[in-house]
Amino acid sequence: MQHFKVVRCQTFNMDDSELISQVLNGNRNAFTFLVNRYQKLVIHISGRLIQRQDELEDVCQDVFLKVYQNLGKYRNECKLSTWIATIAYNTSINYLRKFRKGDEVNPDDSAALRNLTDFRVVNYEQADLHRYIREQIELLPVHYRTVLTLYHLEEFSYQEIEQITGMPEGTVKSYLFRAKALLKEKLKFVVDETSLKTVKEITHEQ
Repeated sequence: MQHFKVVRCQTFNMDDSELISQVLNGNRNAFTFLVNRYQKLVIHISGRLIQRQDELEDVCQDVFLKVYQNLGKYRNECKLSTWIATIAYNTSINYLRKFRKGDEVNPDDSAALRNLTDFRVVNYEQADLHRYIREQIELLPVHYRTVLTLYHLEEFSYQEIEQITGMPEGTVKSYLFRAKALLKEKLKFVVDETSLKTVKEITHEQ
């Protein structure tokens, strides 16, 4: 997936509070730095929900427009990354509800397992397995792949994911458990026990 297009800038050493102050004081370059700092986060979250590239770029643009318009309302009650992640999640969910209703469905483990594909290459390299697992994550139900991304890739806590998504903490834990169970259920038939360690590394399991 291509990255959301922004102007590349040199490293900016301001912390978030200083950066916000500069943006609110009308420094447009400061907002470019803010976008650079959080563009990957927005792409990861929105990209788990919006999987068509042209739609994803539009949604990401909308997310940062909302960040810019609402930055004055940010009250430092949570980390800026959590606040931006919440905007990204809600903007993406609202897009699905408005334009692609069929993409937002209640998770169905049996249907999800059928959607996952077989790993057919016998003599594979580890890079192939990594790519295969990433592809399978993309095939999981929307909420499963979203909590996997928020918890393991972005390393948000359960409480932060609850704040971002509005899902109860128990639901977040349940989706996370079921998503990993689906991946391992599929993989156990196509890779050996040694290769399953790769799955544990990717999902941060011990």
